[in-house]
Amino acid sequence: MTDPNDDMLDDLFGQARNVAPDPSEALVARVLADAAAVRHAAATPNPTLLDRFFEMIGGWPAAGGLVAATLGGLWIGVAPPASVEDFTAAMLGEQVAVGILSSDTAFDMDPFADG
Repeated sequence: MTDPNDDMLDDLFGQARNVAPDPSEALVARVLADAAAVRHAAATPNPTLLDRFFEMIGGWPAAGGLVAATLGGLWIGVAPPASVEDFTAAMLGEQVAVGILSSDTAFDMDPFADG
């Protein structure tokens, strides 16, 4: 025995399946405008050569580490501690000093020194 309420519901669902819902033109226009706005906002510009370089080395934190290491190496090269000078003298056999500025330049401060 079938329930008449079930038959009625089956008929209603069958009628609903046969009706094709058509969205209104205003709804379609709003959806397309929202999609265009999202696509425009999500568009990213082409990465520059500098952006690609930083991505290749690991970003800004890695670049900061490289800068710190470079400056540290430059500092040790320009004004080495005594232990580094002793080590290089022992390895090379002699100590070599190179002057950056000659005494005849405008940076000669000996006449202005006290004493």
